[in-house]
Amino acid sequence: MSYPPTTGRAAPPPAPAAPPRTAWAEGLDRARAAATTEPGRLRVIGAVLAALVIAFGAVTAWQVSDRQTAADAVAERSQPLSADAAQIYRSLADADTTATGGFLAGGQEPPQVRQRFVRDIDTASKLLVRAAANTEGSSSARDEIQKINQLLPVYTGLIDSARANNRQGLPLGGAYLRYANDTMRDKLLPAAGRLYQAETARLGEDYEDAEAWPWVAIATGLVALGALGWAQRREFQRTNRVLSRGLLTATVASTVVMLWLVVGHAVASTQLSDSNDHGAKSLQVLNEARIDSLRARADENLTLVARGAVVVDEDGANKGKDAYEVSYGSRMSALVGKASGDRPSDGSLLDKARALADDDEGREPVEKAGGRIHEWQVRHKAARAADDGGDYKTALTKVIGAEDSTGESFDAVDSQLAKALDHEQREFQQSADDGRGAFTAMALGAAVLAVLGAAGAVLGIGRRLSEYR
Repeated sequence: MSYPPTTGRAAPPPAPAAPPRTAWAEGLDRARAAATTEPGRLRVIGAVLAALVIAFGAVTAWQVSDRQTAADAVAERSQPLSADAAQIYRSLADADTTATGGFLAGGQEPPQVRQRFVRDIDTASKLLVRAAANTEGSSSARDEIQKINQLLPVYTGLIDSARANNRQGLPLGGAYLRYANDTMRDKLLPAAGRLYQAETARLGEDYEDAEAWPWVAIATGLVALGALGWAQRREFQRTNRVLSRGLLTATVASTVVMLWLVVGHAVASTQLSDSNDHGAKSLQVLNEARIDSLRARADENLTLVARGAVVVDEDGANKGKDAYEVSYGSRMSALVGKASGDRPSDGSLLDKARALADDDEGREPVEKAGGRIHEWQVRHKAARAADDGGDYKTALTKVIGAEDSTGESFDAVDSQLAKALDHEQREFQQSADDGRGAFTAMALGAAVLAVLGAAGAVLGIGRRLSEYR
């Protein structure tokens, strides 16, 4: 029996079997093959068109919702919070001014002065509670609110001590009043100012978010409209049909969404911009003007209280001068500049407020306030001349007297500025409401029209596919 010769080498292993094809791979192959036929290409075109139209509607709804939320925040949250912060500052400044005026009146403080002081402190306290409840995510604002809440009882305690000593005719009352005023000027008002700045910055951010153009939605819409136009042109070239009802429906729906988006946002942006330029900005300038007038009045009163005991220590032109009188002059310069007449200087707060007012109803109280400030300055010079001449009683009458006093002028200025603030607040609210109203139903309408447009695209391509069956 014979055997085949051996070579000494093992036989090679059999080749591994090819892995089985997955359903996904087979589906891709079938789709690729189908896409080479006209019905397959039409199915792909229909799916892409429907996806683009739906994407356009979804992106539009998303971006419009974001801007509507920001516009609502401007009208309902950030501007009211900014206004509350300004009112907190004004109430604190007015309380300080009222306290110094009451101190000058002597031991028997007029009841109305005490009532005004208590009302100012109550107003500030209530607004601080509201600000704390509505200040979300702003740690700086919360810190300032906490600081004011801690310092306010300290300040009112010092004022009570000043009053008690003043009623007994003790000179220590003046020291307590100056210490209370230092607490207000160096700690309370700066904290209130920082709170106002934080809330105003938040308002600016909401304005930016509300007015930002929805470029992603616009770009998506242009792509969708371009694809729809290409699909209809392709169908015309292949079938010589001018119109496809389904594709025409999709094009009309997408065009309506695009026009609604662009025109609606333009209207909203214009109205919101107007509410900012002739509302929010006017309110900011008027708030600064009213605060400066309050602080100027407090400085004027403290000049008589201190009787030259507080002087400027820093080197400069004002060194050695009465600190409160220097501060009074600084406040007046901010209000009306170096103007010697009724018209404020260019760049002053009242000049800015007049320029920002867009109607006579807004300009008139600002102009009247300017005239009364000029009157105040004239009367102040007369009071200072009397005091510097040693006639303290006449100077006191010219500052806190019932008639022809600087106090009378200050009250008129404060009243006119309050009137201007009320008008600008109404102007802001109307424009802000008109602006956010332009977004009404836009997000829902875009979604509905997108679904209608996608359905039209699918039906239009389906009508063409039915010809191949």
